[in-house]
Amino acid sequence: MTKKINIFANLKSDFASGLVVFLVALPLCLGIALASGAPPLSGIIAGIIGGIVVGSMSTSHLSVSGPAAGLTAIVLTAITDFKAFDIFLTAVIIAGFIQLLLGFIKAGSISNYIPTNVIEGMLAGIGVIIILKQIPHALGYDGDFEGDEAFLQFDGKNSFSEIFGIFNHLHLGAILITAISLSILIAWDKVPFLKKVKLIPGALVAVIVSVILNEMFLANGSSLAVAAEHLVKLPVPNSFDDFKNIIVSPDFNALGNYKVWLTGATIAVVASIETLLCIEAADRMDVQKRYTDTNAELKAQGIGNLISGFLGGLPMTSVVVRTSANNNAGAKSKMSTIIHGVLLLVCVLSMPVLLNRIPFATLAAVLLLVGYKLAKPSIVVHFWQKGKYQFVPFIATLVFVVFTDLLKGVALGIAISIIFVLKGNLQRAYRFHKKEYADGDVIHIDLAQEVSFLNKAAIKSTLSEIPENSKVVINAADTVYIAHDVLDLIREFKATRAVDENIKVKLKGFKKAYKLENSEEIQNHVSIVHHDDAQKDSANKQPKTDKQF
Repeated sequence: MTKKINIFANLKSDFASGLVVFLVALPLCLGIALASGAPPLSGIIAGIIGGIVVGSMSTSHLSVSGPAAGLTAIVLTAITDFKAFDIFLTAVIIAGFIQLLLGFIKAGSISNYIPTNVIEGMLAGIGVIIILKQIPHALGYDGDFEGDEAFLQFDGKNSFSEIFGIFNHLHLGAILITAISLSILIAWDKVPFLKKVKLIPGALVAVIVSVILNEMFLANGSSLAVAAEHLVKLPVPNSFDDFKNIIVSPDFNALGNYKVWLTGATIAVVASIETLLCIEAADRMDVQKRYTDTNAELKAQGIGNLISGFLGGLPMTSVVVRTSANNNAGAKSKMSTIIHGVLLLVCVLSMPVLLNRIPFATLAAVLLLVGYKLAKPSIVVHFWQKGKYQFVPFIATLVFVVFTDLLKGVALGIAISIIFVLKGNLQRAYRFHKKEYADGDVIHIDLAQEVSFLNKAAIKSTLSEIPENSKVVINAADTVYIAHDVLDLIREFKATRAVDENIKVKLKGFKKAYKLENSEEIQNHVSIVHHDDAQKDSANKQPKTDKQF
């Protein structure tokens, strides 16, 4: 049950964290819009709605919604195919309706079946992506757009080649700003006195210092000055009417186009899955261990996308990068998310010129620390110590999130986890114990509560290894369900190989409906182990050794 709290109870810390998320979200909203082939303001609109509308309706305490890098390829392809942004907006509205429907049919419950090690692997993978993608921006090379998470970039490069290409584009001014910003951020976390200054986040101090420093470089004509191409680029309307002219309205005549519906359905499915993954991650981050109603979250996302489509904004999801920044900044409730949306609205309307003086380098420093906290080496060590069944899905998810994308990485991690679960079930389907594994031994096979067709191969292998002249007791006394495939296997073993190789089989606890025993065996439990052999076995009885398969 979701715990209700007063969202105004922690306004001091929530305002500070909302300010940090605003600084992180601003370039991401712009970068994702530009990479999607959409108007720059459409990304800001989605960020504002994601903060204020979705933030108000969501039951998540930490999650932050906005335009997502995972939707960039879908959005770019759709806008290119439709050749009109207003037609694409209609698809966004359709996606919102579908998400609302998914919320009402309680599709959000599927997130409960995602293993913890996969979620942690996803977070660590995103942390690695953030570090790889922000290193170029931190060193003064802004060839790739802010917010890109794909390993293979639109310009034909990849995350590694982009880093290797930095050395031809190093900018000493950007490097200096990054170093100073990182020093401020680390000091704000480590110095006891500064840690107590909750209302003024270190990210804001770093941004202010970097802006002042760069303005000094510009005023003096220094070669260290960071040029306009390395600064935030917000549209600067001269009046409110200019804003209204920039905003695009959806073209509802496109509702008759099946491609619009297909695009809307695709956005709804991808956005919903990414949102559910982020919500699971946000709940894992929450130190208060509060849980989110995922069905309510899908409804909130649906309403957010409906409004975003009507106002000319991009589709949105709950986003891990902004959510992680929110958590690291000390957010206590969803008021932080709402504040970030309000700041986006107010600042974009009132001070775009001032915001356009912020270097990407200082924002890269903020994100580098977010990435490091998500992908600490201690997290990898933690899962290594838990054993291969926890580590392999974790590391596979991490690697594939980095080299493919979030959804493919998580899908692979879940697939590996399922394989391990099935393997574990195969091993626990039954036990067989014996004194010695030689001719004439009594071998006991005790079936588990449920024996499915997945256990057939393991049981078949065990039966095939039973030596000639043995006595086998197959016990189903504790079994509730046995698959017909396994029953057929036992029936065939008893009727053919057991007869041919003088293997005496006793079946215990099998139901009449299985038709594996005759009525006399069921009623009297007549043992087919010879009396003399049984007495001999009893006299020489030693502790049994159990082996699991």
